Amino acid sequence: MWKKRFRFFDKQLGDIGGIPRLLDIGQCNDAYSAVQIALALADAFETGVNDLPLSMILSWYEQKAVAILLTLLYLGIKNIRLGPTLPAFITPNVLDVLVKNYNIMPITTPDEDLKAILG
Repeated sequence: MWKKRFRFFDKQLGDIGGIPRLLDIGQCNDAYSAVQIALALADAFETGVNDLPLSMILSWYEQKAVAILLTLLYLGIKNIRLGPTLPAFITPNVLDVLVKNYNIMPITTPDEDLKAILG
C-alpha cells in the first residue's frame, strides 16, 4: 500500500457518502485547503462551517502555525484542537479566552481524540 511521505495516521475509518471520515489535509500551512473543503461542505448542506460535524486538528510544530491559527480564528473557525503541546504564548488567561470564544482544545491521546471527533 502506498503511503504519503509524512502521513501520521493510516487507519481506515470508513467514509460517509464516499467522503472519508478522516481527511489528512497535510501540514499546518495547508489549513487553507481544509477551510475551503469546510466552506464547500457548508455551502452544499446550506449551513455554517461551525454547524458542520467537523473537527480540525492543527499540529503545532513551527512558528508559522501561529499565523495559521490567528487566520483560522479571524475566519471564525471553532473547535480546533492544538498539539502536541500548546504554544508558549498561550498563557492561562489567553487559553481561557480561546476556550470560551473558539472552543480551542489541546489534543489528548490518539484514541481519545478519535473517539471525540468521530463520535
